[in-house]
Parts: sequence; structure tokens; C-alpha cells
Amino acid sequence: MEDDCDFEHSELSGFFDRDGMKVEVEIYRLSGTNDSWRLEVVNENGGCTRWYTRYQDEREAYQTFLETIEKDGISFFYRSKRECRH
Repeated sequence: MEDDCDFEHSELSGFFDRDGMKVEVEIYRLSGTNDSWRLEVVNENGGCTRWYTRYQDEREAYQTFLETIEKDGISFFYRSKRECRH
């Protein structure tokens, strides 16, 4: 059903490089709503890590991404093709 929906992307979305690896951070919600923000990270090979957690603030979603980078490193997003994180 959501495949037919338009999404609003946060300005915090974009590419992130570290240690010679690049991922795309996607922070988004249904367009035209005040819905919670969602977080996904896609690696260069197309592997996707998706959080089930919804965020009231887009900065909170980005902070979760940064905390994952600091704790597990960017290679976390390359270890396996993940469908979901939390």
C-alpha cells in the first residue's frame, strides 16, 4: 500500500562517507503529514538496513544513525543484506 505513496525526505538525508565506504542515509515520512520519521541506510551494493523505530524528530533519527556508526562502524551496513534493524 505504501508503494503508491509519496514521501517527504529530510534535509538530513544524503550520502555519508567513512573509511573508504559510502552509504546513503534516508530519513523520510509520508508526504503532507506530520507522521513520524523513518530511517533506512542503503550501502553501495544495495543492501538496506531499516529501523522499525519511528522518530518524532528527524534529528533523532540521524542521531541514531551516527550512534550506530560510532558503535559498530560503517562496515556494519555492509556485513549482510539486512531487511530491518530494530
